[in-house]
Amino acid sequence: MQNKHLTMHDLPADDRPYEKLLLKGAAALSDAELIAVIMRSGSRRETALGLAQRLLHALSDQASGADAVRDRSDTVVLRRLRDSSVEELTTLPGIGRVKAVQLQAALELGSRVSRGGYLDGRRQVRRPSDVISDLGPDMAALPREELRTVLLDVRQRVIRVCRVGEGGLSGAVIHPRDLFREAVKANAAALILAHNHPSGDASPSAEDIETTRKLVEIGKMMGIQVLDHLVLAAGGSVSLREQGLI
Repeated sequence: MQNKHLTMHDLPADDRPYEKLLLKGAAALSDAELIAVIMRSGSRRETALGLAQRLLHALSDQASGADAVRDRSDTVVLRRLRDSSVEELTTLPGIGRVKAVQLQAALELGSRVSRGGYLDGRRQVRRPSDVISDLGPDMAALPREELRTVLLDVRQRVIRVCRVGEGGLSGAVIHPRDLFREAVKANAAALILAHNHPSGDASPSAEDIETTRKLVEIGKMMGIQVLDHLVLAAGGSVSLREQGLI
């Protein structure tokens, strides 16, 4: 008998992710079940669900001690999946280029949704949480420090979000002129700084605080108010303004 790829139809009806999604909705599916739906089929030796479970297990085994302390949920494993290249994914048995591309495309769509939301459409920023809810999930998962600015008009409505560069404020690689350049071009009245701590600890460093205070003063001279500086991490977030640090 000719070998064939095992499919969802080889599973009992109650265990088929497709049917489960149709009956109960996508939110009822586990991470492995969602991945199985995306991949559509398994290998010659296992179903898509079995392959998805093995993929997540392999990524979990790769998690470092720091990751385990920072995030004991399955989120860190999904981040590792998202950040894996096609070449890295295809080193796993049963994952070919097509499946790797399908996974990357689906996860990128999810990332784009998480980056959107409140900061789209010139909405007014009333509190730090308005920015944290949009930038936090994406920036907290970045492997390196990155600095972004949220540019605001006179009514504190979002003009756009700019990526200033890598290194954060304490990285000493970002010049104030680079930080304010886009704000001037956009005729922004104010801005909010945001950078991430890949360590998972959102506590601002002494250099973060000192540099932010200097930028506040530069902003005053330029007529652009620096409203806040948000530090984002997997372990939480900190508003320097709310902490009374600026």
